[in-house]
Amino acid sequence: MPVSLRIEWLGRIGWREALEEQMKRVEARRAGAGPDTLLLLEHPPVITLGRRSDPAHLLESRAALAARGIDVREAARGGSVTYHGPGQLVGYLVIDLAARGAADVHRFLRGIESDLVAAIAELGVAAHSQPGRTGVFAAAPGRPRKLASIGVGLRGWVSFHGFALNVSLDPADFAAIVPCGLEGVEISSLARELAGSLPADLDERARAAVAAAFAAHWDAP
Repeated sequence: MPVSLRIEWLGRIGWREALEEQMKRVEARRAGAGPDTLLLLEHPPVITLGRRSDPAHLLESRAALAARGIDVREAARGGSVTYHGPGQLVGYLVIDLAARGAADVHRFLRGIESDLVAAIAELGVAAHSQPGRTGVFAAAPGRPRKLASIGVGLRGWVSFHGFALNVSLDPADFAAIVPCGLEGVEISSLARELAGSLPADLDERARAAVAAAFAAHWDAP
């Protein structure tokens, strides 16, 4: 039987609302109902703290962040601290890895990286993964420039959470954190990497490229 990936665009949605939507789908998937799904969306400004977050990597108090309209949430995913906001494409993957014979979290993470690299290439930016650093980086000399963060959670072998690709947001939005707990890494975006040849519809193109790359990977003949 063919195995497919349903891809849905949810628009701009709050972090808590998106988590509730994911968990409904996770429980349905664990019960053998519902398809594997990639939820694509944007969040209002929010900082999320993964299981490996160090409090020292949050550079402003929660009160100061709240005064600027930035929420802070603990997330049941791998990885450290990251920022989400408008102009960033977030993808939440609800996939039954065991049912696909792919119950290997490291293989799953490398697959997400590969799909994002392929999507970014379609947009005219060379990117790659780096050994020992989960995520996707611009393939350019000098200081590493991170384009996408990845952090997943699992219930049984059904995944949730996923990735965040910086498309048109201002990398300065990450100033309140040490992104992913990585010192010496610069945050970049597709808009910054494409400076001088920036399409007006970059966010829509990024969404289409990511959807196509993940469908090509996860839709089995």
